[in-house]
Amino acid sequence: MSIYSLNYPWGKTGKNSLAAQYAASTPRGKFKLDDKPWAEMWCLQKRLNANKETSIGQPILSKFSVDLPYLPKIAVALGKFEVFVGFKPLPEIEKPFTSIPILKSKFPPGLYQSFYNDLLKLIVGQVLSASDEDIAKVYETLKKTPKEDFDEHFYIPELLPRLAKQYDKSDPRSLVTLLTMNFLVLQKGDAIYVPADGIHAYLSGDIVECMARSDNVINTGFCPQADRDSVALFTSALTFSPNSGKDAILKPEKSNKGAKDRTKVFAPPMSEFNMLLTELKGKDTETIQAIQGPGIMVITGGKGKLKADNSEFEVKEVYAFFWAQYGIHT
Repeated sequence: MSIYSLNYPWGKTGKNSLAAQYAASTPRGKFKLDDKPWAEMWCLQKRLNANKETSIGQPILSKFSVDLPYLPKIAVALGKFEVFVGFKPLPEIEKPFTSIPILKSKFPPGLYQSFYNDLLKLIVGQVLSASDEDIAKVYETLKKTPKEDFDEHFYIPELLPRLAKQYDKSDPRSLVTLLTMNFLVLQKGDAIYVPADGIHAYLSGDIVECMARSDNVINTGFCPQADRDSVALFTSALTFSPNSGKDAILKPEKSNKGAKDRTKVFAPPMSEFNMLLTELKGKDTETIQAIQGPGIMVITGGKGKLKADNSEFEVKEVYAFFWAQYGIHT
């Protein structure tokens, strides 16, 4: 497959970027590694439209067409990975906004007796619309607030300076993520599922992500000001699933596609976004049975051989392959 990397300010620079390393090392790639910040590596099958019925398959084409709308995504960690995903349970959001004086005074929840989803939208809008001076004042106050005041979310005052260094202490998006969203630290092989329209923000680390080819994303934080959408548009589109960190975790299951039981599957509710994970040691082999649709294989470690279509290919870390529907691979 053709591989290329995307340059965004939040990426890692040069050789520090795993995405850039992969893009520069793939056999058919033309990407040249330099000292820019590289954030993403994309796998592209250029002849997909010309051979769509053979490579994608009629069942997928009938359901989605080639250009998919914005749909769910899953992300599997390649190492330690920090992510904000979905809103915390409402009682956990309510407590700091009703018990910490600076939050209670700057973002009053009004006369409501308890939090509910529309009120959360209102408060998120208040935070995002606050002045730079108010956000900076809240930041300085929360940074000095004892971590015990945040209960199980004791990491908040510790992460505040880190986010401020990356995005400035007057950036309200840091407050939204820390105060309202679930913060997870994944390890290698852990995965999350983000439903359609699910709020999420990646902080650090490397992942393999499966998602539709789409630009239908509403941005409001962890990106340059020019790339941010309006606060009103963002808050109007908010959904509330998952509503806990535990609900966002996607556990692997045994896959019936691995003939030798060395393959697991991360299976979100929409099967078209299933991700297979095959781990081989020494002289282990595995045969992946045919699937009813296209697939992409990315080698994230080691080296070996791939047999498909009566041909044999060398594989090693950073290589990526496309397989058409009903293909069997060993």
